[in-house]
Parts: sequence; structure tokens; C-alpha cells
Amino acid sequence: MTGESSASPPSPGRRGLIVFSWLWVGVPLAYGLYELVRKATQLFTG
Repeated sequence: MTGESSASPPSPGRRGLIVFSWLWVGVPLAYGLYELVRKATQLFTG
């Protein structure tokens, strides 16, 4: 075995679902991290 994947690339409709899923999770995560950094900065700088 060479370690290569035999899976075919996702179809366009499936690719859209994958992108939507990553955005569904990534946008709130990014906002939460932004708020965390903002509040931590206020906490430590007074």
C-alpha cells in the first residue's frame, strides 16, 4: 500500500454542504474566540 486515498473528489452539491458545515461551526467559533480575546484584554489591562 502506498497510502494514497482511493476516494473520488466530492461532487459540487456535496462540496457546498461541506463548506456550509464548516461555516456553520467556524463563524460562531471565530466570534467566540474574538470575544474571549477582547474580554481577556480588558481584564488584564484594566
